[in-house]
Amino acid sequence: MAGHASGGPGSGRGKRAVAGAIAAGRGAGLAAPHSAAWALRARQTIAGWAAAEIAPGRLLPWLPVAFGVGIALYFAADREPAWWAASAVAILALAIVVAARRHPAGFPLALGAAAIACGFAIATLQTLRIAHPVMRIGTWQAQVAGFVEIREERARSDRIVVRVERFEAPRIAQAPERVRVSVRKDTAPPVGAYVSFKAHLAPPLAPLRPGGYDFARDMYFQQIGASGWALGKIAVEPKRPAEGLWLRYAAVFDAIRDGMDNRIRAILPGDRGAIASALITGKRDAISAPVNDAMYVSSLAHVLSISGYHMAVVAGIVFFVIRAALALIPSLAVRRPIKKWAAAGALLAATFYLLLSGSEVATQRSYIMIGIVLTGVMLDRPAITFRTLAVAAFVVLILAPQSLVHPSFQMSFAATLALVATYQHSLLWKIDADSPWAARAALWGGREAASLIIASLVAGTATTPYAAFHFHRIAPYGVLANLLAMPVVSVLVMPAGIIGAVTMPLGLDALFWKLMGFGLDWMIAVALWVAHLPGAVGPMPAFGAGALALATAGMLLACLLRSPLRWSGAAVLAIAVAWALATPQPDVLIAGDGQTAAVRGKSGSWAFLQKARDGFAAKEWLLADGDTRSADNAALKDGVRCDAIGCTASLSDGRIVAFALSADAFEEDCRRAAVVASAIDAPGDCAAVVIDRNAWRRGGATALYRDGERFVTEVARPPTADRPWARAPGTASERPMTIRRPTLPDATPRTGDIEAGD
Repeated sequence: MAGHASGGPGSGRGKRAVAGAIAAGRGAGLAAPHSAAWALRARQTIAGWAAAEIAPGRLLPWLPVAFGVGIALYFAADREPAWWAASAVAILALAIVVAARRHPAGFPLALGAAAIACGFAIATLQTLRIAHPVMRIGTWQAQVAGFVEIREERARSDRIVVRVERFEAPRIAQAPERVRVSVRKDTAPPVGAYVSFKAHLAPPLAPLRPGGYDFARDMYFQQIGASGWALGKIAVEPKRPAEGLWLRYAAVFDAIRDGMDNRIRAILPGDRGAIASALITGKRDAISAPVNDAMYVSSLAHVLSISGYHMAVVAGIVFFVIRAALALIPSLAVRRPIKKWAAAGALLAATFYLLLSGSEVATQRSYIMIGIVLTGVMLDRPAITFRTLAVAAFVVLILAPQSLVHPSFQMSFAATLALVATYQHSLLWKIDADSPWAARAALWGGREAASLIIASLVAGTATTPYAAFHFHRIAPYGVLANLLAMPVVSVLVMPAGIIGAVTMPLGLDALFWKLMGFGLDWMIAVALWVAHLPGAVGPMPAFGAGALALATAGMLLACLLRSPLRWSGAAVLAIAVAWALATPQPDVLIAGDGQTAAVRGKSGSWAFLQKARDGFAAKEWLLADGDTRSADNAALKDGVRCDAIGCTASLSDGRIVAFALSADAFEEDCRRAAVVASAIDAPGDCAAVVIDRNAWRRGGATALYRDGERFVTEVARPPTADRPWARAPGTASERPMTIRRPTLPDATPRTGDIEAGD
């Protein structure tokens, strides 16, 4: 009884407790298998998605990605790789691919590794192939003679690239193969001319800040060893013909471009004619700075760079005209493959357009893709696929691996990849062929409008990371500008321009250029209107290449994967955006020539202690900081105190940064300031952090970051770096002399010099 009273096992309460415990145990036992089953199903689902992604033919688009990774690793190296070592690794990797060809899992991995090794080797061998001297010191009195290979017309000056045949300059042991010089407006000789002149020359421009665009690397792969400006008159020898097949080709097509350019701009003066010529001949340097900037701010700059859109319009119009003309002949239309003939004619037209426009990277990519599409038409094969883009990427990267690090390649392929992915996923609806005619027409118009909106949104989003990285801005109204301008460009501007070019030899082209001008007036008006909208310029402070690489990886996952795994790309992109936004900004910047220095004060913006006359570095620094002020803004001197021997300014924590103009300033500056910058040598016993002539000669442009009471230094040219376009510092006799940049207008690169792509 005592046991019953105490609630033992035999009691009712005890029985209920035991039953509850058993039920709970059964529930726990059931929950564990249920959880395990859910995890198993999740693993099976993900494994199924992964298996679908590595199915036959699905990995092909990733091969050029791996090839590009190898090229990126080459450019990330501190020192120039040995060509034999890179080649040996590539050969070994290919041998492993052959050995693993029957292994279902090992073969794709071996193939990807081989693609990376081959990309690295191709970039190494390309640099070896084009190896040429690069000037390491400047000269004020170089005597240059040679053939003009490139001529560029700019807003207030011209620029030429000369293949050097004779070179004389003091202290220059080895002459550069090519030099690029600015000349006075309308004095540039034609391509193919043999010229002689005196010039001020300097080494190619190094990055203006750590992590900035490397102009010297860009010029190295153009085989240009020095830049500067011509002095006095340029002498031309009219009787000496151009030497070499390439130079003769360049002279012929430059003469054709000049003739077309002069004709177009005689009928369409001003920016209308400059843009019309850019669309037909590729000569876009004569566009005025306000309109040029408005085109970039409004995201219409892709119209100025001959790329996929232009190639598609030219090839499409020629294809339609030839096929329509042949269809009027019944015997041909019924018995002959006129569609294939039209494709062949369109391919010839696209080839001529490629040669006429100067064959830039974006144009090459577009031509390759159009060629594959038209070849597919001739072979009755579908062509608008990721394979088309993969082949185009492979061809461009094999011929010019250096294009990978150029914004033109990055923006062009990013936009095309996103558009192909959109097409592959069939985001647009199709017209119902059985609906009434009026409904079909209405639906067609709605579909075209939706297509334009989606294409603008997709291409604009895809190129945003690259525009933000290279040009430090985004275009929030890009979709609006493209929606308003592109229909007119497609329907009026490009067709009129093509007909004008065809009828020019007959002298019947004036009407078509005028029609083209009406459309361009509308496009310019849209660009200027959008550029002046509130918030039209979305400034973006500079961030590192790591965040850009991660954003690229996210985009590739989102575009190339077909299963729901593609949504992982959105997560990767989100991490990349957070990384970019969290990038710390420097507190002190000193230019690589010691002529410009800036301090981040209490306002959080740059204040300039010293600024070179041309202001090029100042413009780049403001842009990279997301600062919309101009380089001549008086507010850039806020908080700066100057006297005859130097200037000082305060950091946000109150510490002083000084710029010494003379040796007399060092005694006080080294005692009071936390940082001392100067274009001359500082004394060795200075207690401050010193960035003087010896420092910026060794490392180039220098950035300082506050880290508590100390500073972290970052330089544009690390002491371990030694590349053909940026050699490690040599002996004292090789130290560069200070060469001020040209004061001629437009002597420094504009945004358009390094930006292209659609």
